[in-house]
Amino acid sequence: MAAGPNLLPRDGEAVLHETWVPPSEADDLMKALIGAVDWQQEHARFGAKTVPLPRLTAWYGDVGYRYSGVVHPPRPWLDLLADLRGRLPPPGGVSASSPGWRPNSVLVNFYRDGRDSMGWHSDDEAVLGSLPTIWSISLGATRLFLFRHRQTAERVGVDLGHGSLLVMAGDCQRCWQHALPKTSQPVGPRLNLTFRLTGAARADAGVR
Repeated sequence: MAAGPNLLPRDGEAVLHETWVPPSEADDLMKALIGAVDWQQEHARFGAKTVPLPRLTAWYGDVGYRYSGVVHPPRPWLDLLADLRGRLPPPGGVSASSPGWRPNSVLVNFYRDGRDSMGWHSDDEAVLGSLPTIWSISLGATRLFLFRHRQTAERVGVDLGHGSLLVMAGDCQRCWQHALPKTSQPVGPRLNLTFRLTGAARADAGVR
């Protein structure tokens, strides 16, 4: 399915491909990943408190990653994740034939029900570069995903459905935060796969 329009009114790009993974494939993919991924219950430090994150996570790729005091050592790529990485569209301004632009890591999140969530944040760590591209694949239950502008507090919401791909690029991480809020509505499990290009590989690929 063709990509939709930019969801953000200014300062960045967030483009949704609603059925990027066909429904039947998405069903099989979700079932396979739930069984194959080495899920972890991570804990993050917020001030003096250490609390369990309200979701299960796993990190795969060529390099490790650190955020909110959580250190993710790299695990070897699963074939299912490597296949998805090979199908991702290139960042804006980068040719699909250019070598080295593909993400070198992926964070996999398992939201077991509506009580699991992700708080407001931006994927703006220095290792991601100044204008990172984040490829976010959703599988399972449809959940509301929110953007909030850092300066104006303007909000944009979008429902991320089964098999969708959300590509966030340009100034999105610098100017907007995003979140997946809790919901009291009965919802089933959801997987989210966020692919990214980190560290020295960015310079090798010519990506800013």
